[in-house]
Amino acid sequence: MGKADEITGMDLTLSPEYTAFRDHVAKLLEENAHLAPGPEDKGLKHPKRLAWQKFLIGEGLTARAIPTEYGGYGAEPDILKSRIIAEEFARSGVPRPLAGQGISMLVPTLLELGTPEQKEKYIRPTLYGEMIWCQGYSEPGAGSDLASLQTKAVEDGDEYVINGQKIWTSTARQADMIFCLVRTDPEAKKHHGITYILFPMNTPGIEVRPLVDMTGSANFNEVFFTDVRVPKSGVVFEPNKGWQVANATLTHERGMLGDPNATKARFVELVELMKRETVNGERLIDNPLLRDRLMALQAEVYAMQANGLRTMTSRLKKESAGLAGLVVKLQGCELNHQIAGLAIDALGELGVLYGDGEHLRSDGSWQWRYMYDLGLIIGGGTAQIQKNIIAERGLDMPREPKLAVRA
Repeated sequence: MGKADEITGMDLTLSPEYTAFRDHVAKLLEENAHLAPGPEDKGLKHPKRLAWQKFLIGEGLTARAIPTEYGGYGAEPDILKSRIIAEEFARSGVPRPLAGQGISMLVPTLLELGTPEQKEKYIRPTLYGEMIWCQGYSEPGAGSDLASLQTKAVEDGDEYVINGQKIWTSTARQADMIFCLVRTDPEAKKHHGITYILFPMNTPGIEVRPLVDMTGSANFNEVFFTDVRVPKSGVVFEPNKGWQVANATLTHERGMLGDPNATKARFVELVELMKRETVNGERLIDNPLLRDRLMALQAEVYAMQANGLRTMTSRLKKESAGLAGLVVKLQGCELNHQIAGLAIDALGELGVLYGDGEHLRSDGSWQWRYMYDLGLIIGGGTAQIQKNIIAERGLDMPREPKLAVRA
């Protein structure tokens, strides 16, 4: 056992078992970093990305606690080992495992609420990056008030016939599949009569139109459904009870958008940038004003890491994380944006460059993140909605007053 911390009286050092595990993970990443995809290996299904994911699963560095029958590593949940793996990815700078709407949002939803057939059919190819998913939630008239969605699904034998529109649908053009919310009982109250259903994106009657955002790329899309026929076997949980499933997925989405390990990796990348780049012969990190901002962000990263352990402990105990869980998405998205903002400010005149050019740093990734992160602050529940949720559900404050509507 190590020396006890002088303030808390607790021994905060790792046991020999976990120290050996950290050494094992560090060695694995160091010796196999050459297998990882690089910035040039673009595309969701690039062979190097898929090969890297397969290697990481095989070594238990991702999908660690997912059962082997569904393609995971099959280990028992272990909060410290999960933390160690995340720390070593951040420390080494080696590309992290694949994530996204399928792996990070749908897979845990199916593990909780899916049928055995759905788990068998979808989880393995999703984990290995072979099956790309998009999320059919928001509509032109149903964003923050998602339960107002109007995309309809009418029963016809063993199928539903879907008509309607979704918007802000990431990866819709690349996706093989969609998990979609549809209204199957228009007479029910708005939170009832909603069904959560899975179906292929190549189904006849689906049209995808790209939406170009401020990054200059079409990161979002509109999706139109015209008499789209899908089998009822795609329903997750039960018909007309999709709101429960939708909220389970939203919980995982907010956890993904507020992933403390991804934020720590981004912060480490910023530190390396500020050590490497200079202005008038002085390293950026040696500038006292920039270093002061960096230290303030570091404190927030540490706080986010600690809160992440709190929420992970709650999940392992199958308890509600309460307030700790409610702040994750807001904290993570805003902190990621601030980290990218400091990178741009620190680079000075080089920080405003975007696109191609010999003076561009980090392939323009900091500028792209800064702009794209604004969308993530809005998506998955706007910052304003998140603050209301935190206040009303987490702090038990009075509900926001509603404006009276005159007849």
